[in-house]
Amino acid sequence: MFNKFFYRIFKDQLSLSETLAIYLNLLANMVVFVLLGYVLFKLFRYVGRKTLHKIAAKTSTSFDDLLIKNKTFLNLSRIVILIIIFNLLKEILVDFPNLFTYAERITTIAIIFAIIWFIHSILSTAKDFLRTTAAFKDKPLESYVQIFMVMLWIIAIISSFSVLTGKPLIKFLTALGAFSAVLLLIFKDTILGFVSSIQVAVNDTVRIGDWITMEKYGADGDVVEINLTSVIIRNFDNTISSIPTYYLTSDSFRNWRTMNSSGGRRIKRAVLIKINSIHFLTDEDIERYKKIELISDYITKSSAEVKKYNEENNIDKSVLLNGRNLTNFGTFRIYLDHYIQNHPKINQDMLLMSRQLEPTPNGIPLEIYAFSREKAWTEYERVMANIFDHILASVKYFDLEVFQNPSSIDIANLKETKTSE
Repeated sequence: MFNKFFYRIFKDQLSLSETLAIYLNLLANMVVFVLLGYVLFKLFRYVGRKTLHKIAAKTSTSFDDLLIKNKTFLNLSRIVILIIIFNLLKEILVDFPNLFTYAERITTIAIIFAIIWFIHSILSTAKDFLRTTAAFKDKPLESYVQIFMVMLWIIAIISSFSVLTGKPLIKFLTALGAFSAVLLLIFKDTILGFVSSIQVAVNDTVRIGDWITMEKYGADGDVVEINLTSVIIRNFDNTISSIPTYYLTSDSFRNWRTMNSSGGRRIKRAVLIKINSIHFLTDEDIERYKKIELISDYITKSSAEVKKYNEENNIDKSVLLNGRNLTNFGTFRIYLDHYIQNHPKINQDMLLMSRQLEPTPNGIPLEIYAFSREKAWTEYERVMANIFDHILASVKYFDLEVFQNPSSIDIANLKETKTSE
């Protein structure tokens, strides 16, 4: 028998003692045993690289390529090698029955964990393959893979303790009930994350690739991964935020997906107009505003209506306050309405307006509410900036002033004015 080959050399040819020959035979067999495992591993790996890679490259599907990427065949070869080793243990440790028992248990545990890694590679391959399809591209597949792996690891650990102690598996499962409260405490985040990931998937509240904002946690960017315990967000400043998955159901957040799929991105910004710059229009003002093309028709029509009303009601216009009047602020709002309605980057099918908000200590907010056709961040900012550049440059043509806190230069100029006076 091959397991006694070195024993006969040490005992018969070298005339060593029985005990020493047995131990040296064990040592020699272990060296051969390790070398055999190493050679088998290298052989399987070589065959996998030379044969399987070529086959995968020739096929049209990407599934086999993903199997190789996730080292599925490599993990399978480890199981085969461990099974071969398991069957050879009895021959190698024939003179050490006690040692054989422990070696057999350890090898069995190694096979269990190798099977777990093999299953993990299969699940990872399935996840990556489904991710390439349109139906599952934005679904939180990592969560389902992780919860399945958690269950497998729990089973593997319990089975390993059963094999290691030599006690039936049913006893460990019975004892597990006593530790259920502890396990629930340990895996609280995992359980909450699993439930939340199911809710997120069923309700379709968050997908991979969505732009979400959670101001409470400083997250503002695109979702790159949804797994069992956390949501990974790549912020627009290229930092990474990791938020527990169950926060998606327990806390509020903003998802911008519908904005991306809609006809435009909202512009909602205001400038503050000084209250003391607002006044009624005089006849000279009306004639001047008629030259502004966007509101020329409006000024002509509105001024005629106002004049007709005042004449029909015998309004004394020697005082400008009497009767109906146009104001520079109201006229400016009409001008902005026309300007936005003629802007090529504004979606005219969606709500748009300029409106006056409640007065503040710093002036009256004049707000633009519209939707930009450009939804990408950089282009959207350019559209909004161009609109407000025009607003800030055009207020002076309507004898209005934008509020601005005085700077040190303004204060210095004021002092110089007073000194010169």
